[in-house]
Amino acid sequence: MMLGKLYLIPATLGDVAPLEVMPISVKKVIEEIDIFIVENEKAARGFIKSICPSKAQPSLTLFPLNKFTDPSEIPHYLAPCMEGQSVGLISDAGCPGVADPGAEVVRLAHEQRIQVVPLVGPSSVLLAMMSSGMNGQNFAFNGYLPIDKSARKSKIKQLEKRALEEQQAQLFIETPYRNNKMLQDLYQTLHPETRLCVACDLTLSTEFIQTKRASEWKNSAPDLHKRPTLFILQRD
Repeated sequence: MMLGKLYLIPATLGDVAPLEVMPISVKKVIEEIDIFIVENEKAARGFIKSICPSKAQPSLTLFPLNKFTDPSEIPHYLAPCMEGQSVGLISDAGCPGVADPGAEVVRLAHEQRIQVVPLVGPSSVLLAMMSSGMNGQNFAFNGYLPIDKSARKSKIKQLEKRALEEQQAQLFIETPYRNNKMLQDLYQTLHPETRLCVACDLTLSTEFIQTKRASEWKNSAPDLHKRPTLFILQRD
């Protein structure tokens, strides 16, 4: 029996028509399969309905993959592939496995010789990097910085030093309701000449992307409250 495939299915980064930011091939794959591994069931059903309105929701089998998932359950999510059925892994926003859950499922798929098929779609990390004007040949995604104020400022200094020594752009994110405080900490902590990119609401009508020296942000800081944002710094 031929094994099913694991499709890595990107989702939109916000309220935008799916086919405005991803190719028709994503729609075709979703039309063909009924088993999905998802971060949030409600969000996944909404996304599937938005891209395939005629797909029968009762026919869907959704396996949860989030911080509440028992790790011992994850290997069972690929059982349909062993029986010849393909499975889709859907991110809440962006691409599965990139600044998003999913890497463990993909690792298990490789171990079981299940073909992994990544589909094209919006990645906030790549879109931000593309539009920043910083070193696209050498960059690192650092996830979330520490919440503690002292530890966060220490981490910012560490990333700035690495950016200078290795000429490596440093990307990171923050919980959206703390974005404004993060930007303030950045322009107060970084060397005035360090370049800082703020990339917010990517692919949406409210998209905001600007790169300035750290000192220039103090008097021109946008309101980033509850808006998905990536920060990128580089010291020349």
